[in-house]
Amino acid sequence: MRQLVCTGARELQWHEVPQPRLQHDGDAIVRPRAVARCEIDPFLTSGLFPMKAPFAVGHEAVVEIVELADGVSSNSALAVGKLAVVAFQLSCGRCRSCGAGHSGNCDEYPVLSDYGMQPLSGVEYGGMLSDAVRVPHAAAMLCPIPEGLDPVGLASVSDNVLDGYRTVASHLAQRPGSEVLVVSHGSRSISLYAVQTAIALGASSVDFASDDADARSLASKLGAHPIETDFARRQKRYPIVADCGVRGEGLRYAIESTEPEGICHSATYLPGGDLALPVGKLYTLGIQFHIGRAHAVSLLPEVMPLIAERRLRPEEVTTRVVDWEEAPTAWLEDSIKLVVTRD
Repeated sequence: MRQLVCTGARELQWHEVPQPRLQHDGDAIVRPRAVARCEIDPFLTSGLFPMKAPFAVGHEAVVEIVELADGVSSNSALAVGKLAVVAFQLSCGRCRSCGAGHSGNCDEYPVLSDYGMQPLSGVEYGGMLSDAVRVPHAAAMLCPIPEGLDPVGLASVSDNVLDGYRTVASHLAQRPGSEVLVVSHGSRSISLYAVQTAIALGASSVDFASDDADARSLASKLGAHPIETDFARRQKRYPIVADCGVRGEGLRYAIESTEPEGICHSATYLPGGDLALPVGKLYTLGIQFHIGRAHAVSLLPEVMPLIAERRLRPEEVTTRVVDWEEAPTAWLEDSIKLVVTRD
């Protein structure tokens, strides 16, 4: 079968690899139907992280179930031929960490055990830009999508949609009707999913601060108030701030824009290194600062009902859709949210 592989900095090729097989009683074999490019994928294929070997690409996907092991075949929610979102993190769904809602750090696997991220984990689990993929713990890792929804629009649900959702959802539940500021400085799609979530969950207003004109334009279409900024000085302070990006000045701006006793939730990953945080300011103002990866298996059951009710519409953030054969070149081009699809 074919699999898209990164062979060097900004070099992607189709390779022939062995067909995956069922190995354990809880396994499934799936066929990716729509694969989205995550915000971290350009860094993975750029050569920023040292490559241990050529690695399979892609971890956000809607898949078709083509084979189920005996241990999951009796599960009425999963059946051959059904479409599902597949969690990008390998998670057993039953260990102590998974039971606590921390499925992204499952006790059964090393840290960063994800599809399409071999440069980070050191382990090759395969990638979603493949003809077939083995999914262990299928009952936990596969989330069926509602009938009638286009898989192309849901391709990013397993990661970036969850990333945007988690930056605001629990905080709006704690402080209903609050104003929300979304700060976008590189992770454009995540910040736009945060906008969608804040509006869907009843924020009284949503401001969107960014130096990216395309992101501001799309945020405005989604219902946010766009603010052009160079991140040098805050406009005002907010009770809830969602920080989404890859730059230190953006993260500092987000913290500065959080009101005393407010909440700043960061989905920022600094690929170039660490950043000194203003701990004294956080302490003095009583700002709650949250950071960490999304936990896909734990969050999918929360997010999928919002999509089924059409309160969240991830397809409105998708800016480019290309055919499967275009993946090696399109994956390296600029767009807010790219989806690769096949019939």
